[in-house]
Amino acid sequence: MANSYLSRTISSAGSLTTWTFSAWVKLSEPGTSNCAIFSQGSSGNNVTSIFFNHSNGAHRLEWRQYENSYTARKTTNRAFSDKSGWYHIVCQWDSTNGTAGDRMKIYVNGERETSFENSTDPSSSLSSIINSTTGTMHIGTYWNTSSNLFNGYMSHVTFVNNAIVAPTSFGQTDSTSGIWKFKSPSGITFGTNGFHLKMENSGAMGTDSSGSSNTFTVNGNLKQSLDTPSNVHATFNPLALWNHNGTLRIPAYSNGNLTAGYDNSSYNEVAFGNLGVNKGKWYWEVKATNVTDASGNARIGIGDIQYTDTDPQNTTSTVYYQGNGQKRVSGSASSYGATYTGGNVIGVAMDLDNNKLYFHKDGVYQNSGVPTSGSTGTGAIAIPTGDYVYTIQCEDYASSGTRVMDLNTGSGFFGTTAITSAGSNGNGSLFEYDVPSGYYALNTKNINTYG
Repeated sequence: MANSYLSRTISSAGSLTTWTFSAWVKLSEPGTSNCAIFSQGSSGNNVTSIFFNHSNGAHRLEWRQYENSYTARKTTNRAFSDKSGWYHIVCQWDSTNGTAGDRMKIYVNGERETSFENSTDPSSSLSSIINSTTGTMHIGTYWNTSSNLFNGYMSHVTFVNNAIVAPTSFGQTDSTSGIWKFKSPSGITFGTNGFHLKMENSGAMGTDSSGSSNTFTVNGNLKQSLDTPSNVHATFNPLALWNHNGTLRIPAYSNGNLTAGYDNSSYNEVAFGNLGVNKGKWYWEVKATNVTDASGNARIGIGDIQYTDTDPQNTTSTVYYQGNGQKRVSGSASSYGATYTGGNVIGVAMDLDNNKLYFHKDGVYQNSGVPTSGSTGTGAIAIPTGDYVYTIQCEDYASSGTRVMDLNTGSGFFGTTAITSAGSNGNGSLFEYDVPSGYYALNTKNINTYG
């Protein structure tokens, strides 16, 4: 969460010349702020930090030590624009290395970064502020805890003292896809101040699983997510931009891209999902957290992920209107169900095996829909057929009022608020209402199995 971080005070210094840091991270909305991953220091003039530096309109990975001037610094030329997938980052500090260019090594998804916008090699045997008794060690924020808060997800954050550990201890290349994937570290001696934060316990997110008992303190309203490097869940996609009459309409995203906010001065803003499917049966929920506008033109539904840069009203979208309860299929509206307002939860059951779509309002399927009726499609909306890849779509078409929509694709939260009680048939995912039999949460594991 963007207002949360972990902290730990170091009582005994470890090696200041040799250590390895590893973390799996997923950035959220693009924003214009820096996003801190790992830092330690006592002031802005005495700090080591690993963070995404927002410059020239993009996030670049930077690792620096600043002691009234840059004593060590690496900023990648590479921009990190993917807000849908996870990055595995490994930083190796080895200031005793005889080759100056090898004293700071950065690996991303198993590959060493070699092209840098800024590069200052540390002097021989330079002491790192990280792992010293200077200041407090932080994960997810800068040294002063009030700036550069990380906006996104983290998993399996690991620190190894007095050893250079290869990226292959934390990740590996999938033999089928060739994609770099998570690997649980084993056989590692973590050393003084070493830790491995799996973040598996929702009630103790700072628990150290290395055996060293170097547990961190949780600050803010940090929430656990089921979105992990091994199983990516659908969220809104801030990179999917809708060009409406020459103007980009972009909602404001937050809470790990699970909240879409629509402003008061614009309209025709559309939030699209980041995962698309063309077969299988899928379920998710959207809470119309705040939809106060006179026109009642908030809309929840699905759209073709290939048409996010054109008018979604006139392509393949199918949506359920807030203010009048109508359905709209490819731009054509007709009567359908009940109206909904702030606080209502709209469930979406999408059957792409039979090209049928069902909506429920607070658990009651509209038009007497029966999601398990298969090809019969009792009470269903017929989905346009063709070479389409469907994804989540939430729209706004009003120029006044406030609209906020919170997406739950199985994490068990609407924004920062936990569901009241989990419905049945979630298959490990957490939804407010029962998932229809044969339907699944929209995530990469389920797509691989059922899509």
